[in-house]
Amino acid sequence: MPLIILGLSHKTAPLQVREKVVFDEGDLPKALTGLAEYPGISEAMILSTCNRTEIYCYADGLAQNTLVTWLAKFKGLEPAIILKHMYSLTNQNAVQHLLRVASGLDSLVVGESQILGQLKNAYKAAFEIGTLGKFLNRLLQFSFSAAKETRTETKVNNSPVSIAYAAVKLSQQIHGDLSKKTAILVGAGETISLVANHLASSGLQNFIVANRSFTKASALANKYAGEAITLSLLPNRLHEADIVVSCTASRSPIITAKSVQLSIKKREGKPLFIVDLAVPRDVESEVDNLHNTFLYTVDDFESVISENLRLRHDAAAIGEEMIHMQVQEYMEWLESQTATETIREFREYAQKVKEEALEQALSTLHNKQAGEVLEQLATNLTNKLIHRPTVALREANLQTEALQIARKILGLSKN
Repeated sequence: MPLIILGLSHKTAPLQVREKVVFDEGDLPKALTGLAEYPGISEAMILSTCNRTEIYCYADGLAQNTLVTWLAKFKGLEPAIILKHMYSLTNQNAVQHLLRVASGLDSLVVGESQILGQLKNAYKAAFEIGTLGKFLNRLLQFSFSAAKETRTETKVNNSPVSIAYAAVKLSQQIHGDLSKKTAILVGAGETISLVANHLASSGLQNFIVANRSFTKASALANKYAGEAITLSLLPNRLHEADIVVSCTASRSPIITAKSVQLSIKKREGKPLFIVDLAVPRDVESEVDNLHNTFLYTVDDFESVISENLRLRHDAAAIGEEMIHMQVQEYMEWLESQTATETIREFREYAQKVKEEALEQALSTLHNKQAGEVLEQLATNLTNKLIHRPTVALREANLQTEALQIARKILGLSKN
């Protein structure tokens, strides 16, 4: 049964396409259940982040276009919109891809660790919904341990560079000294928490955290002696910010061009730096056209993090070699499962033959001598057990290699 990975990422699709196929927590139960019920699919998992959406499944005879059609239908899209951006991987190539993703080697920022947590969350969701089986469960557990080993041995994530870090470094290029600047952070998740940490390390002291949940906003703001507000107050406070970083799970923009334009007027010419790390986007794209406003999205950071690629290149190369060996290890386990299944089926066949022969022997025991019955039982067992192998040996008569393998399996080889 083949492993299939179908997906698109920052390498194959622009932000305008990626944001159309994002799955949030509310989508997953319906999506996973529907996917697992699709003909031929026995196991399924979905990984969805700002930089990638990938479907993992074990399936028989399933074509790429079938999964693309399912994804497009679920998201209300025409298949042609996403088809040219999709990649499809199977078996060993799929295992290698997953291990590269888990280790951060396929990320926009090579070696970043956030993706491993996102992968674990995707695994947890599929496990709780019940769409994982023996093979995906084993594969994901293997990928977690392989990623840990790769990161530990190569130290690929030692350089403190991530999209959050890159965003803060860019804000320093625009504003210089951050110690007297004010930042409004929209959202209170892991990404925003990383941004807050990097901003604080860079000397920024004035934090405002805006979130739908005032409790969550307060929890993050209190770590940095900041102020918490609800999203409804955000338009009235935007003019106070020198830096705005937004990353929420909203399905529609939170920061409009109109609200930013009004805040720019109040700022009297001082520049406003806005980073939108959300997919779908939190900030209307028209904001990029406003005077004295610098808007960056996740796709704009490829050039900003080029230094990261240089610093981590050697470590990543070592990581690729490690992953190659780890893939072989997993494939060996997978192949052993095929042998295990064959052995199980052969044992079941032998048990069935035994039961049938024994039943026949017992039914004649009262009419014949015990020795005669036992001899007939042995003959019947022997004939039935060697029938299939004998037929196969005749079919392999002209195939020298097949005969050698058969002799070895049957214990007839001299070595």
